[in-house]
Amino acid sequence: MPRQTTVQHTLKNGLTVLVEHLPAVRSAAVTLMVPGGACHEKPGKNGTSALLCELMMRGAGDLDSRALSMALDNLGIQHNLSPGWFHLNFSAATVATRLPDALRLIAEILLRPRLEPEQFAMCLEGREQVLRSIEDEPKQKLMIELRRRCYAPPWNRPVEGSLNQLRDITAEDMREHYRRCCVPEKAILGIAGYVEPERVVAQCEELFASWKGTLPATQESLEERETSGHIKHDSAQTHIGIAYPTVPIRHPDYYKAWACVSILSGGMSSRLFTKVREERGLCYAIGASMNSQRDRARVLCYAGTTNDRAQETLDVTLSELMNLAEDISPEELQRCKARAKSSLIMQQESTMARSSSLTRDWFHLDRLTTLEEIRGKVDALTVDDVRDFAVQHSARTFQVLTIGPEALRCEGQVNLSDL
Repeated sequence: MPRQTTVQHTLKNGLTVLVEHLPAVRSAAVTLMVPGGACHEKPGKNGTSALLCELMMRGAGDLDSRALSMALDNLGIQHNLSPGWFHLNFSAATVATRLPDALRLIAEILLRPRLEPEQFAMCLEGREQVLRSIEDEPKQKLMIELRRRCYAPPWNRPVEGSLNQLRDITAEDMREHYRRCCVPEKAILGIAGYVEPERVVAQCEELFASWKGTLPATQESLEERETSGHIKHDSAQTHIGIAYPTVPIRHPDYYKAWACVSILSGGMSSRLFTKVREERGLCYAIGASMNSQRDRARVLCYAGTTNDRAQETLDVTLSELMNLAEDISPEELQRCKARAKSSLIMQQESTMARSSSLTRDWFHLDRLTTLEEIRGKVDALTVDDVRDFAVQHSARTFQVLTIGPEALRCEGQVNLSDL
């Protein structure tokens, strides 16, 4: 792999700027993480951050909504602004020669959003349509609900918002959320591509040095928790969600945890796919993934099946999860490593992937990792390493949530939000 050149610089106001020169590309990408995600919302106002993301893109500085859209299009900027559990996440990509102009426009959006009251009603209607569409998608609703029930407040708030709280949010709530949370402290700006890091850092100093504000304490007042394991829905299908604890990205054993989930759900040769779907024909979809916050993490599993096979699907899936440590083979681990190396190669060729990795590393690890470091950690994994981790972090402490006509039998589950 070509050598990475990365520069890290923290402005006096607290904004961390990370710039990586990628000599083999001619594009540039920006990932900007700004505090203001769902965990900072005030109780009873879930959806404020999602509404803010929509309104910030409807005018900034001297540009109204249409003029801002045209300015982004004229620069060929592919962009997205979305809420996360801790941050608002702005991503953008364009050809490298247009990066200076793109950064100036991004600064306008961040520092001078219009947040016009007349635009708020349209954002509110659009957000309500998004949330109502989720109600019609049982799989998406299930996984949102599973995350909400397996993490404690405020870390469990849906980033999409909550339909029953949406109409309680006012335009002033959203503007107050912007003033309180969209601050440089804990903000991270990652830039990757065919760029000169020192020149980019100098421009960021010019654009963002005047940005002021400190992040308030997270709103940690306890909210009402729902722990019941079933949501009734008349359908010919049952959707099953399973969550159990694992280690977060910052943990020394993270790559062992990653290998365990990859063995379970890393392609068509993975255990859940072969043992539950292919050999038994129990379900039409099944998979597992890691969901890591900064200091806590869960493995989230999903299976979609018919009602008459739902109980067996749940039983067999739980058995596979709890007995993962049995018979882990060198071939399984080798397939995991091969997938990881392919992902690393593709990541090097994607400026968007690299800028996102820079900000993620800084948030979770307080430092940067190189692709060579990641590859070394993956290569160093042994079958004994992964087996020992699977034994020590068995999925015997789990939480199940289902959507369908009938609740399923499940013994031994606990409320993970208490952990």
